[in-house]
Amino acid sequence: MKITWTKKSGNKRSLPAIAHYPNLPFEQNEDDQSEADRAQLGQGNHQKDQETPESVPLNPDLELAESFQSQGNKFAQDGKYQEALGKWEAAIMLMPERAVLHEQKAQVLLEMGDAWNALKAATRATELEPSWAEAWITLGRTQLNFGEPDKAIESFDKALAIKPDSEARDDRQTALHLIKRRKQLHMSGLSTNENRYVVRDKIEES
Repeated sequence: MKITWTKKSGNKRSLPAIAHYPNLPFEQNEDDQSEADRAQLGQGNHQKDQETPESVPLNPDLELAESFQSQGNKFAQDGKYQEALGKWEAAIMLMPERAVLHEQKAQVLLEMGDAWNALKAATRATELEPSWAEAWITLGRTQLNFGEPDKAIESFDKALAIKPDSEARDDRQTALHLIKRRKQLHMSGLSTNENRYVVRDKIEES
């Protein structure tokens, strides 16, 4: 995260330095300060010295990664998924342990129809942040798109355990419906492939 610093201009004393004299109708002169006030002012100046920008080393990789992430977000909002993916992958190269980048990558891969790579990216996000409900929701959705509704339910259950009011509840119902549909096909003696062939044959006969 980029840190900005606001420096105070001038040599005006800070309010804590004159707080011992709340009834004075004017600001104290420096020559009239008590020893206690001088000591407190000196302590405040010491704290300001510790808070200078030079004492906080900035991580250039972090700043660049956040820039790539922000650019990718803008591309994704505009529907430019390939461009967004490129920016997020560049950010991941710099910050491979940032779960949100993998989760966003999984989402855009789903939009692009690449369920397998979306599944891998979402799995990585849950590995990095196992207590993040949204990562489990995205993983569940990739599992649904990859044809694994049973595993998707497990992921949605983990999301609900972390965040009971999340949208994983509706996604879980979708997964249950798919499982129910699959059981109906099995009970009828047809697999999804067999059912597809039967429909094709009937169309050809007609």
